[in-house]
Amino acid sequence: MLIIGLNGSPNKKGNTKLLLEKVLATTSGLGAETKILEIPEIIKSAKDPFCRACSSPCSGQCFRDTDLEAAYELLKKADGIIIGSPVYFGSVSGQLKAFFDKTRKLRGEKGLYNTVAAGVTVGGSKYGGQETTLKALHDIMLVHGMIIIGDGYYADDCGHHGICAEKPAAEDSFALRRAEVLAKRIVEVCTATRALRSFRNN
Repeated sequence: MLIIGLNGSPNKKGNTKLLLEKVLATTSGLGAETKILEIPEIIKSAKDPFCRACSSPCSGQCFRDTDLEAAYELLKKADGIIIGSPVYFGSVSGQLKAFFDKTRKLRGEKGLYNTVAAGVTVGGSKYGGQETTLKALHDIMLVHGMIIIGDGYYADDCGHHGICAEKPAAEDSFALRRAEVLAKRIVEVCTATRALRSFRNN
């Protein structure tokens, strides 16, 4: 089982990264292979970081032989993806949006279809746009045909939309606890839905 965290924050050692590491540490303890991709660094490797819809269907020519292409190829192998973003004006970071805007080719290949996905967000205040940011992440997941999960688990509770933290995330005990719950849930659903992703290997 491969579970990948996407750090949409330009801060490689910030609050979003901390929460992603918390989720992935728990999934690793449950037997999953894990990896974190630094999205702001990866998007820089493209010839142009912004999608111009230059071809239809998308040929992927703007990111061929770049770190961005390698990231998309890796995502196609994932059973689960945890997408993390700080709250920027009530939504996801520009870097994360640009990363997914350029996934038209990946979508055409159904590369993320039935991948289990969840969101992690961090805001500067208690009601700082975390849930609107999660909703934006959910929209991205739906467009790719991913299986969206929240931070619930049968041994805990049914959960919520995902991880919503107030910075500093290291001091948000509720968010840290929910990260552990979400990790158990994603492993559970990845295990139960493995057969749905078998077409990607054929």
